[in-house]
Amino acid sequence: MMMWSSKKDTRGNKPIKVLYRDDFLFAVAKPAGIFVHRTALSREKGPFLLQEARNLFGNHLYPVHRLDRPTSGLVIFATNPQIAKSLGEAFKRKKIAKTYIAVVRGWTKDSDTIDKPLIKITEGEDSCPTQPKTQEAITRYKTIARTEIPFAVSRYSTSRYSLVLVNPITGRRHQIRRHFKHISHPIVGDVLYGDGKHNKFFRLHFQSNRLLLHSLSIRLRHPVYGHSLNITAPPDPGFQNVLSLLGWKEIVDGLIIQ
Repeated sequence: MMMWSSKKDTRGNKPIKVLYRDDFLFAVAKPAGIFVHRTALSREKGPFLLQEARNLFGNHLYPVHRLDRPTSGLVIFATNPQIAKSLGEAFKRKKIAKTYIAVVRGWTKDSDTIDKPLIKITEGEDSCPTQPKTQEAITRYKTIARTEIPFAVSRYSTSRYSLVLVNPITGRRHQIRRHFKHISHPIVGDVLYGDGKHNKFFRLHFQSNRLLLHSLSIRLRHPVYGHSLNITAPPDPGFQNVLSLLGWKEIVDGLIIQ
Protein backbone atom coordinates (compact mmCIF):
# COMPACT_ATOMS: atom_id res chain seq x y z
CA MET A 1 0.00 0.00 0.00
CA MET A 2 1.12 3.56 -0.67
CA MET A 3 1.59 5.68 2.41
CA TRP A 4 2.54 9.34 2.50
CA SER A 5 3.60 10.61 5.91
CA SER A 6 6.54 12.39 7.42
CA LYS A 7 8.39 12.81 10.67
CA LYS A 8 11.16 15.08 11.84
CA ASP A 9 14.50 13.32 12.06
CA THR A 10 16.67 13.48 15.18
CA ARG A 11 18.05 16.86 14.17
CA GLY A 12 14.51 18.25 14.19
CA ASN A 13 14.78 20.12 10.89
CA LYS A 14 14.53 17.72 7.93
CA PRO A 15 11.49 15.48 7.59
CA ILE A 16 11.74 11.80 6.72
CA LYS A 17 8.82 11.06 4.39
CA VAL A 18 7.40 7.56 4.07
CA LEU A 19 6.62 6.87 0.40
CA TYR A 20 5.57 3.21 0.42
CA ARG A 21 5.17 0.38 2.87
CA ASP A 22 3.87 -3.17 2.98
CA ASP A 23 4.90 -6.34 4.80
CA PHE A 24 8.10 -6.64 2.75
CA LEU A 25 9.17 -3.18 1.53
CA PHE A 26 9.57 0.20 3.18
CA ALA A 27 10.49 3.24 1.08
CA VAL A 28 11.39 6.69 2.36
CA ALA A 29 12.72 9.97 1.04
CA LYS A 30 16.25 10.64 2.26
CA PRO A 31 17.08 14.28 3.00
CA ALA A 32 20.32 15.61 1.55
CA GLY A 33 23.20 15.58 4.01
CA ILE A 34 22.73 12.31 5.91
CA PHE A 35 24.22 8.86 5.40
CA VAL A 36 21.99 5.89 4.60
CA HIS A 37 23.79 3.73 7.16
CA ARG A 38 27.02 3.57 9.11
CA THR A 39 30.14 2.87 7.03
CA ALA A 40 33.90 3.27 7.37
CA LEU A 41 33.42 6.76 5.94
CA SER A 42 30.67 7.73 8.37
CA ARG A 43 31.93 6.83 11.84
CA GLU A 44 30.72 9.32 14.43
CA LYS A 45 28.90 11.35 11.78
CA GLY A 46 25.27 10.39 12.36
CA PRO A 47 22.31 10.50 12.24
CA PHE A 48 21.67 7.68 9.78
CA LEU A 49 18.67 7.15 7.56
CA LEU A 50 18.45 3.44 8.44
CA GLN A 51 17.87 4.18 12.12
CA GLU A 52 15.36 6.92 11.33
CA ALA A 53 13.47 4.55 9.00
CA ARG A 54 13.47 1.80 11.65
CA ASN A 55 11.99 4.25 14.13
CA LEU A 56 9.21 5.07 11.67
CA PHE A 57 8.57 1.45 10.69
CA GLY A 58 8.69 0.18 14.26
CA ASN A 59 10.92 -2.80 13.55
CA HIS A 60 14.20 -3.87 11.95
CA LEU A 61 14.86 -2.92 8.32
CA TYR A 62 17.60 -4.04 5.95
CA PRO A 63 19.31 -1.79 3.39
CA VAL A 64 19.50 -2.99 -0.21
CA HIS A 65 21.06 0.08 -1.88
CA ARG A 66 22.25 3.52 -0.85
CA LEU A 67 22.64 7.14 -1.92
CA ASP A 68 25.63 9.39 -1.46
CA ARG A 69 25.39 11.57 1.63
CA PRO A 70 24.68 14.82 -0.31
CA THR A 71 22.10 13.17 -2.61
CA SER A 72 18.43 13.29 -1.67
CA GLY A 73 15.53 11.09 -2.65
CA LEU A 74 14.08 7.61 -2.73
CA VAL A 75 15.61 4.77 -0.73
CA ILE A 76 14.03 1.32 -0.37
CA PHE A 77 14.57 -1.00 2.61
CA ALA A 78 13.57 -4.65 3.02
CA THR A 79 11.76 -5.91 6.10
CA ASN A 80 13.72 -9.18 6.32
CA PRO A 81 17.11 -10.52 5.19
CA GLN A 82 15.65 -12.78 2.51
CA ILE A 83 13.89 -9.90 0.75
CA ALA A 84 17.04 -7.79 1.09
CA LYS A 85 19.05 -10.53 -0.63
CA SER A 86 16.45 -10.88 -3.38
CA LEU A 87 16.43 -7.14 -4.08
CA GLY A 88 20.22 -6.98 -3.93
CA GLU A 89 20.41 -9.65 -6.62
CA ALA A 90 17.83 -7.79 -8.70
CA PHE A 91 19.96 -4.64 -8.53
CA LYS A 92 23.03 -6.62 -9.62
CA ARG A 93 21.13 -8.14 -12.54
CA LYS A 94 19.92 -4.67 -13.56
CA LYS A 95 16.29 -5.67 -13.04
CA ILE A 96 15.56 -2.52 -11.03
CA ALA A 97 15.45 0.83 -12.86
CA LYS A 98 16.52 3.95 -10.99
CA THR A 99 15.84 7.48 -12.23
CA TYR A 100 17.45 10.65 -10.90
CA ILE A 101 17.10 14.31 -11.76
CA ALA A 102 20.09 16.64 -11.75
CA VAL A 103 20.88 20.26 -12.52
CA VAL A 104 24.16 20.43 -14.44
CA ARG A 105 26.39 23.15 -15.81
CA GLY A 106 26.10 23.88 -19.52
CA TRP A 107 23.79 22.53 -22.20
CA THR A 108 23.93 18.76 -22.43
CA LYS A 109 23.07 16.68 -25.49
CA ASP A 110 19.44 15.70 -26.00
CA SER A 111 20.39 12.23 -24.77
CA ASP A 112 23.55 10.19 -24.40
CA THR A 113 25.14 7.16 -22.81
CA ILE A 114 28.26 7.71 -20.73
CA ASP A 115 30.32 4.51 -20.88
CA LYS A 116 33.40 5.29 -18.80
CA PRO A 117 35.05 2.80 -16.41
CA LEU A 118 35.69 4.26 -12.97
CA ILE A 119 38.40 3.58 -10.44
CA LYS A 120 36.87 1.80 -7.47
CA ILE A 121 36.56 3.95 -4.36
CA THR A 122 37.28 1.81 -1.32
CA GLU A 123 35.90 2.78 2.07
CA GLY A 124 38.51 3.62 4.64
CA GLU A 125 41.45 3.74 2.23
CA ASP A 126 44.06 6.20 3.42
CA SER A 127 45.96 6.23 0.15
CA CYS A 128 45.50 5.30 -3.49
CA PRO A 129 46.50 1.73 -4.36
CA THR A 130 49.49 1.30 -6.67
CA GLN A 131 47.30 -0.57 -9.16
CA PRO A 132 43.81 0.90 -8.79
CA LYS A 133 40.94 -1.35 -9.78
CA THR A 134 38.63 -0.05 -12.49
CA GLN A 135 34.99 -1.06 -12.80
CA GLU A 136 32.54 -0.94 -15.68
CA ALA A 137 30.30 2.11 -15.28
CA ILE A 138 27.44 3.11 -17.59
CA THR A 139 25.07 6.04 -17.19
CA ARG A 140 22.30 7.11 -19.55
CA TYR A 141 20.67 10.51 -19.49
CA LYS A 142 18.04 12.58 -21.26
CA THR A 143 17.88 16.36 -21.24
CA ILE A 144 14.39 17.58 -20.33
CA ALA A 145 15.03 21.32 -19.98
CA ARG A 146 17.67 23.96 -20.66
CA THR A 147 18.03 27.58 -19.62
CA GLU A 148 20.40 30.48 -20.16
CA ILE A 149 20.52 33.24 -17.56
CA PRO A 150 22.06 36.73 -17.93
CA PHE A 151 24.79 36.29 -15.32
CA ALA A 152 28.52 36.01 -15.98
CA VAL A 153 29.41 33.28 -13.52
CA SER A 154 32.66 32.40 -15.31
CA ARG A 155 34.27 33.74 -18.48
CA TYR A 156 31.06 34.00 -20.52
CA SER A 157 28.53 36.84 -20.34
CA THR A 158 25.69 34.38 -19.67
CA SER A 159 25.43 31.04 -17.91
CA ARG A 160 23.76 27.88 -19.19
CA TYR A 161 22.26 25.01 -17.25
CA SER A 162 20.44 21.78 -18.07
CA LEU A 163 17.95 19.63 -16.22
CA VAL A 164 18.57 15.96 -16.92
CA LEU A 165 16.87 12.66 -16.21
CA VAL A 166 19.57 10.14 -15.32
CA ASN A 167 19.45 6.34 -15.38
CA PRO A 168 22.55 4.66 -13.91
CA ILE A 169 22.87 1.22 -15.48
CA THR A 170 25.62 0.21 -13.07
CA GLY A 171 25.91 1.29 -9.45
CA ARG A 172 29.41 2.57 -8.69
CA ARG A 173 30.23 4.96 -5.87
CA HIS A 174 29.70 8.57 -6.97
CA GLN A 175 29.02 7.24 -10.47
CA ILE A 176 26.59 9.92 -11.68
CA ARG A 177 28.68 12.74 -10.23
CA ARG A 178 31.93 11.43 -11.70
CA HIS A 179 30.39 10.72 -15.10
CA PHE A 180 28.97 14.23 -15.47
CA LYS A 181 32.31 15.67 -14.50
CA HIS A 182 33.85 13.43 -17.19
CA ILE A 183 31.63 14.97 -19.92
CA SER A 184 32.36 18.51 -18.60
CA HIS A 185 28.82 19.04 -17.28
CA PRO A 186 29.34 18.78 -13.52
CA ILE A 187 26.34 18.70 -11.23
CA VAL A 188 25.66 22.02 -9.55
CA GLY A 189 26.47 21.98 -5.85
CA ASP A 190 28.98 19.14 -6.09
CA VAL A 191 31.90 20.11 -3.85
CA LEU A 192 33.99 17.08 -4.89
CA TYR A 193 33.53 16.97 -8.65
CA GLY A 194 31.81 20.25 -9.47
CA ASP A 195 32.60 23.83 -10.46
CA GLY A 196 33.20 26.07 -7.46
CA LYS A 197 32.16 29.28 -9.23
CA HIS A 198 28.76 27.91 -10.19
CA ASN A 199 28.29 26.31 -6.77
CA LYS A 200 28.94 29.69 -5.14
CA PHE A 201 26.55 31.43 -7.55
CA PHE A 202 23.72 29.06 -6.61
CA ARG A 203 24.45 29.52 -2.91
CA LEU A 204 24.31 33.30 -3.18
CA HIS A 205 21.48 33.77 -5.68
CA PHE A 206 19.29 30.70 -5.19
CA GLN A 207 20.03 29.97 -1.50
CA SER A 208 21.00 26.44 -2.56
CA ASN A 209 23.64 24.88 -0.34
CA ARG A 210 23.30 21.32 -1.59
CA LEU A 211 24.13 18.93 -4.39
CA LEU A 212 21.37 19.23 -7.00
CA LEU A 213 21.03 15.48 -7.52
CA HIS A 214 17.83 13.71 -6.45
CA SER A 215 16.72 10.07 -6.62
CA LEU A 216 13.31 10.56 -8.22
CA SER A 217 11.94 7.06 -8.81
CA ILE A 218 12.57 3.34 -8.71
CA ARG A 219 10.73 0.83 -10.88
CA LEU A 220 10.82 -2.82 -9.82
CA ARG A 221 8.83 -6.01 -9.69
CA HIS A 222 7.59 -6.76 -6.19
CA PRO A 223 9.80 -9.55 -4.80
CA VAL A 224 6.83 -11.42 -3.28
CA TYR A 225 3.61 -10.38 -5.03
CA GLY A 226 5.16 -10.04 -8.49
CA HIS A 227 3.36 -6.90 -9.63
CA SER A 228 5.16 -3.86 -11.04
CA LEU A 229 5.94 -1.00 -8.65
CA ASN A 230 6.95 2.53 -9.61
CA ILE A 231 7.68 4.53 -6.46
CA THR A 232 8.49 8.22 -6.73
CA ALA A 233 9.93 10.80 -4.35
CA PRO A 234 9.10 14.47 -4.96
CA PRO A 235 12.09 16.80 -4.61
CA ASP A 236 12.45 18.50 -1.24
CA PRO A 237 11.50 22.20 -0.83
CA GLY A 238 15.07 23.44 -1.36
CA PHE A 239 15.43 21.59 -4.65
CA GLN A 240 11.93 22.67 -5.70
CA ASN A 241 12.84 26.28 -5.03
CA VAL A 242 15.75 26.03 -7.49
CA LEU A 243 13.47 24.36 -10.05
CA SER A 244 10.93 27.18 -9.65
CA LEU A 245 13.54 29.90 -10.07
CA LEU A 246 14.82 28.24 -13.24
CA GLY A 247 11.28 27.74 -14.59
CA TRP A 248 11.39 23.93 -14.36
CA LYS A 249 9.07 23.06 -11.48
CA GLU A 250 6.06 22.12 -13.65
CA ILE A 251 8.27 19.85 -15.75
CA VAL A 252 9.33 17.86 -12.71
CA ASP A 253 5.84 17.90 -11.21
CA GLY A 254 4.67 16.12 -14.35
CA LEU A 255 7.12 13.28 -13.66
CA ILE A 256 5.79 12.54 -10.17
CA ILE A 257 3.44 9.57 -9.85
CA GLN A 258 1.17 10.02 -6.85
